[in-house]
Amino acid sequence: MSLKRLGICLVAILFLVGLSAPVAFSAPPVKLGFIYILSGPFATYGQFAKKGALMAIDEINKSGGILGRKVEAYFEDSTAKADVALRAIRKLVLQQKVDGLIGFDSSGVAKSVVGTIAQLKTPLIITHAATPDVTGKQCNKYTFRISVNLAQNVKAGAILASQMKAKKWTTIGPAYAFGFQSWEYFQKYLKELKPDAEFFKKDEVAFPPFKTTDFSPYITKVMKSKPDGVLISLWGGNLVNFIRQANDMGFFKGDFEVLITLGAAVEVLSALGKKMPEGLWVGTRYWFLANQSEVNKKFVTNYYNRYKNYPSYNAHGAYAAVYAYKKAAEKVNSVGKDKIVEGLEGLTIELPVGKVFIRPQDHQAVCDATWGKTKFSPDYPFAILDPIKTFSGTMVTRPVSETGCNMK
Repeated sequence: MSLKRLGICLVAILFLVGLSAPVAFSAPPVKLGFIYILSGPFATYGQFAKKGALMAIDEINKSGGILGRKVEAYFEDSTAKADVALRAIRKLVLQQKVDGLIGFDSSGVAKSVVGTIAQLKTPLIITHAATPDVTGKQCNKYTFRISVNLAQNVKAGAILASQMKAKKWTTIGPAYAFGFQSWEYFQKYLKELKPDAEFFKKDEVAFPPFKTTDFSPYITKVMKSKPDGVLISLWGGNLVNFIRQANDMGFFKGDFEVLITLGAAVEVLSALGKKMPEGLWVGTRYWFLANQSEVNKKFVTNYYNRYKNYPSYNAHGAYAAVYAYKKAAEKVNSVGKDKIVEGLEGLTIELPVGKVFIRPQDHQAVCDATWGKTKFSPDYPFAILDPIKTFSGTMVTRPVSETGCNMK
């Protein structure tokens, strides 16, 4: 081989090596801290979130990072307990020196820690915990939410309920903020849409404790009350156990409508498999088949190729939060904590779920809410949604004046 040809070959080889080599980062990394339930009966939610976060970070680092800086992830287990979550937050901020926080599964945890977030002056993007309070009466400069909150999801459910023949409604929900507020907002919205709607009294509805494993007394109570409709706001392992037991007791053969606010979580559908009844109206914060955009198709394909399962709303939430942080940093050309707050306020971003706008007044995301009817398909190992109903963010989101937020 001539020296000239040898030189050309060497240049080509070096070029190809350069294409496959990892991106070299010279600046200090951007550190993101994640707090989710990573152990116990609700750990599936946290594990899905971790998968979504890691996929987003890998994609971003391969494309040059955030403002040319590598992104690093630090994960902590909240165990669904406020005191554990608080210790995790302090560790991430004070010891790991993270630039931003992402997470929370439990509304109770979220309500307990947002005050500390304000004290630590570190931006937090909530991806799962749905209590309206953290972008309502507890709102603060550093707390944001990238997903549909409880009030938005329940408003969509109430719209569905208003179109049903059911007149008298009851509920089964967890005995803490999420269950209580789901029922409160459902009554408010359905009464506005259907003035003749009736609701069972406080002592007639069912609120099982969070750690309940035997739901039979609550199932019996609801069935004996003979309602026209039942709103179910149980989630995670609680919902899986409830549906299994309710199936055995003939609950879903009753002469009443059923709405399950978070029944379309992939974690729940996967766990139940063929034991999920067909024909139930179920809600979710993201459904992988709802949006036909190229952004969503790419996300679902890449997620499936990487993990061999379909993305849940918690996987999407963590993925979305990382990209929202990136876009906020690019908007203000900084990862300074107060600058990221400035970047997140009023941010509009195209995500797999669709276009999302973060209101500057209360830091709540305005995005579409999705419900659908459970139906089995030979193409999927669990029940999917068919038909799918999408409710626009503007339709289901309360005006800022009604949230109780007074941003300081």
